[in-house]
Amino acid sequence: MADGRCRPLAFVITPGQSGDAPAFEQVMRRLRVPRRIGRPRVTPDVVLADKAYSSRAIRLHLRQRKIRAVIPQPADQAANRKRRGRLGGRPPAFDRETYKQRNTVERCINKLKQWRGLATRYDKTATIYLAGLHLAAIFIWSAR
Repeated sequence: MADGRCRPLAFVITPGQSGDAPAFEQVMRRLRVPRRIGRPRVTPDVVLADKAYSSRAIRLHLRQRKIRAVIPQPADQAANRKRRGRLGGRPPAFDRETYKQRNTVERCINKLKQWRGLATRYDKTATIYLAGLHLAAIFIWSAR
């Protein structure tokens, strides 16, 4: 979504108090990358994620599917790797220029959080919350 539009492609609703990383594989299964012609692709070229997604399991998942991961390494993981010396392995590759595109995603999340009901998660059921998320996305998309 480097063109600046806010277009969520895959939704996975989890409990409000849970982290995002456990739902990573579900999101990847539902993800569809649109093409100009033909069916959407199910494998993106690159995944941009924040430090919360920096885990061995997620990196392995992406590596097995030949998807390039652009995920910064948290300071505690880097310190642990350095502490282990040669056994810690080499640091994961990180492309700063590509990671700058993540700004688009963060802006989209900020726009969605302007909707108080979405930010505070007033809705009791996932269905109602997802409906509110769709409504907010439609309003954001139509206001551009």
